[in-house]
Amino acid sequence: MSSSPLSSAQAARKAIADQLDQIRRDAGKTGLELADECGWHKSKSSRIARGITMPSDEDIRAWCTACGVPERAPDLIAASRTAESMYTRWRDLHRNGMTRVHQTTTPLYQRTRRFRVYASNLMPGMTQTGPYATGLLKSITAFQGTPDDVGKAVQARLNRSRVMVEGDHQFALLMEEAVLYYAVCDDEDMADQLDHLLDVMARPNVSLGVIPFRARRTVWPLEAFYAFDSELVAVETLTAEINVTAPGEIGTYLRAFADLARVAVYGGAARELILKARNSRG
Repeated sequence: MSSSPLSSAQAARKAIADQLDQIRRDAGKTGLELADECGWHKSKSSRIARGITMPSDEDIRAWCTACGVPERAPDLIAASRTAESMYTRWRDLHRNGMTRVHQTTTPLYQRTRRFRVYASNLMPGMTQTGPYATGLLKSITAFQGTPDDVGKAVQARLNRSRVMVEGDHQFALLMEEAVLYYAVCDDEDMADQLDHLLDVMARPNVSLGVIPFRARRTVWPLEAFYAFDSELVAVETLTAEINVTAPGEIGTYLRAFADLARVAVYGGAARELILKARNSRG
């Protein structure tokens, strides 16, 4: 397996820092001199050069101008924006609530033809019922301490999920058996969620596989990820969403998905596992 998407995002940010530091050295300036010329706190240039602080567009312009190479700024700004978009903290995405995130990602869902989703901790978003999504988003809001717009966010999530029944979309969904048991909402709502999952798997555009607890694995449990065609893989960590766009890394995730798919069960065997979890709810 290749390096994690987090390490790739960190490497992209470090590359920006290294280029800026090389520009400073080429200009023959110390970090203190550069900070003084830019009107910054004396430690700011050092923090940028070490990749601790991600520079803003204006920081990059000021840096390049102070070092006599203002023409370098546009390319560095573009590269910096790309690096920054690879790693986005949930607290930043949700700083005004969660509704907008669902609304802004809806076009991505609508234009994607082939979804490949690996779920290791939660039901895939497009399969969630309203009560399940409500329980989940309430927990996220409380944990993150972000604005509570759960009602509107749940509706936006359900609206985004219409791609399962509208348009020409294919879904390959994999989930660990444990996901069927995690109590995101109360027993009655969990039972309804599992009933809904049975309905989802019966759709002709859906392939749903469950990886049994006792499956002989070739790929260990991973963090949840969503592959949108072969253009983007969104990886969900505790603190951030990491967007993987490098073809080589996307290929690695798709290879992991294929390996996980080989140890999953489908059809009647998957239905039995879902019904077993359903019946455990009483």
